[in-house]
Amino acid sequence: MTISEEVMPAAAPETAGSPARSATARRYAMTAPEYFTVEYAINPWMDTSSRVDTALALDQWDTLRRVYADLGHTVELVPPRHGLPDMVYAANGGFLVGDTAVVARFAYPQRAGEADAYAEWMAAAGFRPVRTEHVNEGQGDLLLVGSIVLAGYGFRTDRRAHDEIAAITGLDVTSLELIDPRFYHLDTALAVLDDSTIAYYPQAFSADARKRLTALFSSAIEVSSADAYVLGLNVVSDGRNVVMPAAATGFACQLRRAGFEPIGVDLSELLKGGGSVKCCTLELHP
Repeated sequence: MTISEEVMPAAAPETAGSPARSATARRYAMTAPEYFTVEYAINPWMDTSSRVDTALALDQWDTLRRVYADLGHTVELVPPRHGLPDMVYAANGGFLVGDTAVVARFAYPQRAGEADAYAEWMAAAGFRPVRTEHVNEGQGDLLLVGSIVLAGYGFRTDRRAHDEIAAITGLDVTSLELIDPRFYHLDTALAVLDDSTIAYYPQAFSADARKRLTALFSSAIEVSSADAYVLGLNVVSDGRNVVMPAAATGFACQLRRAGFEPIGVDLSELLKGGGSVKCCTLELHP
């Protein structure tokens, strides 16, 4: 696939004085939606009456994979398993930093088998899998910004797991409470754009969480409801290029003004399960 401006509206001019952004090569893991379907409802986006077009889901997922490849990033593939329809949402599989892999412990029994599948892949790939006592749903709720882990809780990940993550990784962890069930994971309400820049949807967070984010990121981009409601914040950024849901056109304009380059993709079929770009992408942090 050749990345072109056809995937997003025409670029808006950058605001004068917006910082120069630089991309860095990234390493990702993905799982093809070979067995993707909506068999149960564990978040507000899921509707068991929805018909899933598996072929279309595979095609949309592969477009995302090829976007990463065209940007020069490495994509490693985790084998999908029959009976685990949500395994395509690879970000939930764990939190990986260096050679340490914190394995997910899922809140719902329907997804519990994914933890073992990802743990086996992590071990085979040379990582040291570590389990937590309390529920954590990987990079769905654990996002690395520089040397800080932003950690969501309220719907899936147990707040007590944050202390475990800090002890395992040696990183500072900032806890953020989510209050809107439509944004059940942190990566649906907050996007990491580079080592010091985030975008977020304020209404998804408690007042205390908003205060913490304001104190940490004075230049954070606040995203509108229109963009948040299409999971527009569920993005993957390499520091310059932001791969994102194509429907979040307002957020795309905000990104351009801030010096980033948005690249829209259509993952509408996978949105039926409550996930988009970031959900499908597990980053292997160096």
